Amino acid sequence: MADRTHLRQAIAHLAAIDRPSASPGEREAAQWIAAQLAEFGCDVRIEEERAHGGYWFPLGVPNALAGAAGLLARRAVPRAGGRALAAALGALAAAAIWDDVGGGKLWFRRRFLPSRPTWNVVAETGDRQAERTLVFVAHHDAAHWGLLFHPGVLPLVDRLFPGLLARTNTSPPLMAPVIAGPLLIALGALTGRRRALACGSAFALGSAATFAEIGARGAVPGANDNLTGVATLLGLATELAEEPLEGLRVLLVSTGSEESFMEGMQAFARRHFAALPPERTHVVCVDTVGSPQLTLIEGEGMLRMRDYPDDFKTLVAACAQESGVELGRGLRFRNATDGLIALRAGYPTAAIGSVTELKVPANYHWPTDTAENVDHDRVSDAVTLCTAIARRLAQRYAPASPGSSSVRA
Repeated sequence: MADRTHLRQAIAHLAAIDRPSASPGEREAAQWIAAQLAEFGCDVRIEEERAHGGYWFPLGVPNALAGAAGLLARRAVPRAGGRALAAALGALAAAAIWDDVGGGKLWFRRRFLPSRPTWNVVAETGDRQAERTLVFVAHHDAAHWGLLFHPGVLPLVDRLFPGLLARTNTSPPLMAPVIAGPLLIALGALTGRRRALACGSAFALGSAATFAEIGARGAVPGANDNLTGVATLLGLATELAEEPLEGLRVLLVSTGSEESFMEGMQAFARRHFAALPPERTHVVCVDTVGSPQLTLIEGEGMLRMRDYPDDFKTLVAACAQESGVELGRGLRFRNATDGLIALRAGYPTAAIGSVTELKVPANYHWPTDTAENVDHDRVSDAVTLCTAIARRLAQRYAPASPGSSSVRA
């Protein structure tokens, strides 16, 4: 096994760079990561893409417009014109939010909001001539923090409702109120119900205020989320350089603008998915693996839950068991990672994360997400697991040598 002490140093180095989505710091991080991967024998390129670089405007603006229209319609319920406007804005806002949080076409932000450069790192290793490809994806940008992510909320819930979190294997749907406001406004405007309009406006304007507060904050160091994923890519590159693969091409992808709802991965998909047939490609998303318990995510989705394919999850779990890595099962996240984009496109996809005893990532979107607070043993476990996955698939797809059995593991 290759020495992994450099992974701790990599996380500390990158965490010191201010890296909000689509920023000069994100570009600096991408250049540093690319240089490291090149040193480990990968063929590397940095791909400049376009992204809006945030989610507070794409979600906050539709909510603010719908909320204002709802308040006006409530005052003018007998008048059809005001109600029609509120119904239209409510429906449009709900459609934009559904598309944005679900990994859709991002039509609202791409059509109505400004964009700027973002940078993806794409490195190739393994058997470059192989017909089959395994893509590992992480991200190097960092999230803004906000009071919504205060780390005291879940401990308080656990004290007030003992055992509730222990019995719950799906995280709370934080985006439900965000889309509920515009939907209630549309419903109230269509039916003339003042209470629905008032409730919808409260949800919508409250959501808009929450996103405005997040947008006004700075980026966190993002050590756990997701420099631990980046470190896993670096560790995997060293392992594959030390003992090369046959029969499997490996792409190591570190995206920008993941924290603005996977814009970097969306751009990677537009550029590369046509050349990566789903029947010959697997994808593993490595996101936030520096919490105490490494976890195989069963499914994810902010509004619509999408389960990852069982057969690939079974393979990943088997690799963990065989390599001595403790891997939790059973959790579904109401979040969205880069893995969701590959899953929606039909790829056999798995997502590896980590959680605390409260079943959430440690220091999530909070200023305490520093290199000192990363569980580096779990990062090492993630490298071990990802290496095992790559070797298992390479063994399965490597061309049989003369006289050997055609049966693959």
